[in-house]
Amino acid sequence: MKPAIKVQNLRKHFGSVKAVDGATFDVPQGKVFGFLGPNGAGKTTTIQCLMDFIRPTSGTVTILGLDARNDSVELKKKIGYLPSGSHVYDNWTGQQHIDFLTAIRGASPDARLIDRLGLNTGVRVKKLSSGNRQKLEIVLAFLGSPELVIMDEPTRGLDPILQNELYKIIGEFKAGGGTVFMSSHNLPEVEKACDSIALINGGKIVVEETLQSLRAKSIHHISVIFDKTVDPQKYLLPGVSLIHHSGHSLTLRAKGEIEPIMRLICQQKFTELEVAHASLEEVFLEMTR
Repeated sequence: MKPAIKVQNLRKHFGSVKAVDGATFDVPQGKVFGFLGPNGAGKTTTIQCLMDFIRPTSGTVTILGLDARNDSVELKKKIGYLPSGSHVYDNWTGQQHIDFLTAIRGASPDARLIDRLGLNTGVRVKKLSSGNRQKLEIVLAFLGSPELVIMDEPTRGLDPILQNELYKIIGEFKAGGGTVFMSSHNLPEVEKACDSIALINGGKIVVEETLQSLRAKSIHHISVIFDKTVDPQKYLLPGVSLIHHSGHSLTLRAKGEIEPIMRLICQQKFTELEVAHASLEEVFLEMTR
C-alpha cells in the first residue's frame, strides 16, 4: 500500500534560515502519524508545504498519490485541515463558517461531532473563548468526510476532558479508514493518539519510530517519599538510574516500561508518589545519542 503522505528531501529556506532542511518521511495510510518537535523545530513550515500554502525550496511532497503542488486544488477536496493559529472570521458565527465550507465541499457537517464537542454554533467567533474557537476549527477540519486530516497542535486550548474526546474522534476516524497527520510538542499527547511518529528538530528529521518503539525508549522521572529510610540500590533495576536520594526520599529516572519499578516501589509503604514524563529535550538527547 502506498503511503498517504510521502515527503522526500524537503527543504524550505527563508534566506539564511533553514526552516526545513532535508526532511524525508512517510505517513502510512489508515494510521495516526505524530509529527513531534519543540517550538521552532520546523513542524508548521512542513505542514504549510504539505498544504501548498508555501512552496518548498526543493524536494517533493506526494499526498494520496498526487503531487502536493501540481494537484493542490484536487487535494484540497480530500484533506481536512486544522491550522496552528485561528483561521476563522471574528464577525461570523460558527454556523456561518460551517455553511460556507459545506457549500464549497458539498457535504453536510457531522451534527454528532458538534454535540460531542459542546460547540454553540450560533455565537460569533469574536465572543468565543480560545477553546471554543478550537472546537470550531476541529469541526471544520472533519467536515465533508476527508480522506486525510492534517492537524497542527490539535489540542491547543482544550481542557483535559475535551482532549480525550478528540483522541476518541481521531481513533474513530482512523477506524473508518482515515489517515491523520498531527503535529505536537507534547510527548504524552502523541503517545495517546499516534501509531508512529517522526521527531523533527532544527528542520531535520531526527528519527522515525513506531509507537511501540517510542514507548520502549520513553523516559519518566519517579519521585517517592517512603515511610522510612530506604536503600536506593534496591531500586536500580535495568533502565533505572538514581537522580537523588535523601533519607526517606528517592528520585529515579526510568527508561522504557515503568511497571517493574512501580511494582517494586509499591511493595514498600510510601506517603507521596509522583511520576512525570521527562522533558521533550531530554527525550531528544536520549533518542539521538
